[in-house]
Amino acid sequence: MSKDIIIGIDAGTSVMKSVAFDLSGRQIELAARPNSYDSGPDSAVTQPMMRTWKDCTATLRDLGQKIPDLAVRTLAIAVTGQGDGTWLIDGQNQPVGDAWLWLDGRAGALAERLRREAGDRGRYLATGTGLNACQQGMQLAFMKEHKPEQLAGAARALHCKDWLYLNLTGACVSDPSEACFTYGDFRTRHLNEEVISFLGLERHRDLIPEICDGSVETHTLSQWAAEQTGLLSGTPVSLGFVDIVCTILGGGGYLPGQDTGCTIVGTTGVHIQCKAVKDVSLNPDERTGYTMAMPVAGMVAQLQTNMAGTLNIDWVLGLARDVCRAMGREEQDATFLAQIETWMESTTPGSILFHPYISEAGERGPFIDHTARASFVGLSTAHGFADLVRGAIEGLSMASRDCYLAMGALPSKVTLTGGAARSDALRRTLAASLGASVCQCSRAEAGAAGAAMMAAVANGVFDSMKACVDDWVGPYLSAPEAPDADLGEKYSRLYEDYVASRDALRPTWASMASLKGAEV
Repeated sequence: MSKDIIIGIDAGTSVMKSVAFDLSGRQIELAARPNSYDSGPDSAVTQPMMRTWKDCTATLRDLGQKIPDLAVRTLAIAVTGQGDGTWLIDGQNQPVGDAWLWLDGRAGALAERLRREAGDRGRYLATGTGLNACQQGMQLAFMKEHKPEQLAGAARALHCKDWLYLNLTGACVSDPSEACFTYGDFRTRHLNEEVISFLGLERHRDLIPEICDGSVETHTLSQWAAEQTGLLSGTPVSLGFVDIVCTILGGGGYLPGQDTGCTIVGTTGVHIQCKAVKDVSLNPDERTGYTMAMPVAGMVAQLQTNMAGTLNIDWVLGLARDVCRAMGREEQDATFLAQIETWMESTTPGSILFHPYISEAGERGPFIDHTARASFVGLSTAHGFADLVRGAIEGLSMASRDCYLAMGALPSKVTLTGGAARSDALRRTLAASLGASVCQCSRAEAGAAGAAMMAAVANGVFDSMKACVDDWVGPYLSAPEAPDADLGEKYSRLYEDYVASRDALRPTWASMASLKGAEV
């Protein structure tokens, strides 16, 4: 029987997925499990590591129930997952407590202090990445000060995908994207000792694993993991780059020879431009955003990320859900999502402003402020719930414009991916806010596809990533949708008020955080 399937695993913040693709990139089947996290005091957000691994194995076994002869047909496996965060293991490769996720805000005040130090400029110029509480380096620095007992028992500090890869193969490694934007140099794709020293982690240097590029090097599925997953031992496994990079790859953000942006509308809002390393332009005064290695020699993704994307819409819709429950009605989430188009049509564009900083961890793009919080501006008795929904969607579009401008000029075309990209209202609003034509990637599982693309190149299905993109991505891109010029003009004026009111509110965020006893 021929080896005609590649499995891409995508361990998201809230959903674990295993997706089967044929060698031409067609999605065959998917299995998913909820991947919940826990919130605690002082902005703590954690996830049990063994539960995450068990959810991963469950999806692979479920996939095997759906696809005949999956084990013998699988050419390769690839794994990606949520970025940043800290997944500690001991010398026996067992978890040291629960993982700290990217949503965890405990290191926020420490990150603010380090950003004010002179040495942060050199760290930024090496990594191309702004310092914030999400990152593993900051979380380890916080643990060193406040939870030394946790570090004392740790042998390695992994990221989510690294943890799953360790369990799949026994190899303790990380990938060039996360390793270098946290501790390294995006130009050389190596760790940078000066960066590690600036973070105060010299004595913990051994926690950082070696770097492995899964589009070039693979390890094999262990016998133990084969028994857990129902797949065959010896199957090649690729360590994918961080989920954002894999989503860029599978979702049409990397189109060789084309000048385009890519926006991922998911739990986090991500706005990306792929560039040659030589073309990267950094702003050492602001020091925000990320620069991530792509699984293509000499290429990086420069991006600005909103801490909260669809979390803002979820929060607004949650208000309606809470009211329904208080009245004794249990409405399904789909009911509220289906109503969004109607709410948008019944309201006036630009009648209120919303700053979409709903995350407890604050904001990280295009500015960094762990005290940042969401706000509505311009409310009156004339506004109703539908206006709040429109405001949240317009706020996300304003945030997208904010991020692209921080990287240079607005793109003329943007590829949209992520669950919310399927919303007509969101696409129209975003196109008008950016003044850009928008095309949608119809591939539902872009992150898993991007990881699988790396495995396809690593295992010789394609001789280059460009050839893989032609087959795996091109057929899934829609025709561009032109922006509404009149609406775009209104949003351009609204954006000026968005920035001015945001800047005016920044002292208030810090004051309110101080009142609650938070360190600012």
